[in-house]
Amino acid sequence: MSASLIATSVVLCAVGGMLMLTRPLTRILLGAVIASNGINLLVLSSTGKAGAAPLLYGVPLRRVTDPLPQAIALTAIVITLATTAFLLAMAYRSYQLTGTDEVHDDLEDRRIFLRAEVLGERAELRQEYRSGPRPTRQERAHYREEHRRLRARLRADRALQARGRDAGGDLWNDVLGADPEDYEHDEPIRRST
Repeated sequence: MSASLIATSVVLCAVGGMLMLTRPLTRILLGAVIASNGINLLVLSSTGKAGAAPLLYGVPLRRVTDPLPQAIALTAIVITLATTAFLLAMAYRSYQLTGTDEVHDDLEDRRIFLRAEVLGERAELRQEYRSGPRPTRQERAHYREEHRRLRARLRADRALQARGRDAGGDLWNDVLGADPEDYEHDEPIRRST
């Protein structure tokens, strides 16, 4: 194997990996393409020296080039093309909706992590409260105060998420790709009272 091919593929994979860890979708797209090219180069360099074509008759097996890495590289090229098309569509739709192609933090993941953290703290507090003999009045007051603080922390996060949501748009249509002009002119449904 050639050391220069291995070094080139390692550099391409490292650059692609660093680009995929950034927030803009266009850089993530470039990172995926560069990393896949590096991986393809690594797979192709693992075949060794060039040999004879893998024909069925008339060629000794020890002189034949292994066709499997070439088939894997061709398959990887097709998969990279599909991934590139998908990421381009995501970047375009993200730019249409938000005006930027930057990937934002997932609020739902943040909420789940915070809830797990608060429930863990609450379990520790409960264990500490119930571990000793009968709690004193000060210990009960401390337990209630800590319990209120944890509940207020969850409420503050819910309020932050509610402010962060766009209450005016229709999220379902935004996700599916409908333009706001398509559903702006629909007549509102009137309910009889």
